[in-house]
Amino acid sequence: MLRLSKLADYAVVLLARMGTEGGLHTAPALATATGLAEPTVAKVLRMLSGAGLVEAQRGARGGHRLTRATAAIPLAEVIVAMDGPIALTACVDGASGGCEAEGHCPVRGRWDPVNAAVRAALTAVTIADLARPSCAELHHRPAVAPHHAAAE
Repeated sequence: MLRLSKLADYAVVLLARMGTEGGLHTAPALATATGLAEPTVAKVLRMLSGAGLVEAQRGARGGHRLTRATAAIPLAEVIVAMDGPIALTACVDGASGGCEAEGHCPVRGRWDPVNAAVRAALTAVTIADLARPSCAELHHRPAVAPHHAAAE
């Protein structure tokens, strides 16, 4: 089963939140807004900063901001920043030493097109795509009663 790490999932949540509101975001504010633990938020922000997806501004009015719009941040880039290279198998793109059957494997190198297809699919999805409300959310929003001035 292909599964992303929790940190990759949290990174998507944080980036989507930052993109929705824009501007600078502190780790405590993001933790409160997302329900994630503040140390986890700080760790994810450091990793995203190291990958160039967010930038930090130090000082009393500091925080983190996106380096580009969420529509320009592919999901694949976030996954690589958090989890490393995207591959379904250990023997990908010429890598060696990850498998004991490597020397006589009949499918060695055959996974490369599959891995490329997975990377392409994940590159086609952006953080903005993931941050959009789903059809179910749009149709199941609670109705808001019109505001009427109360008789005094």
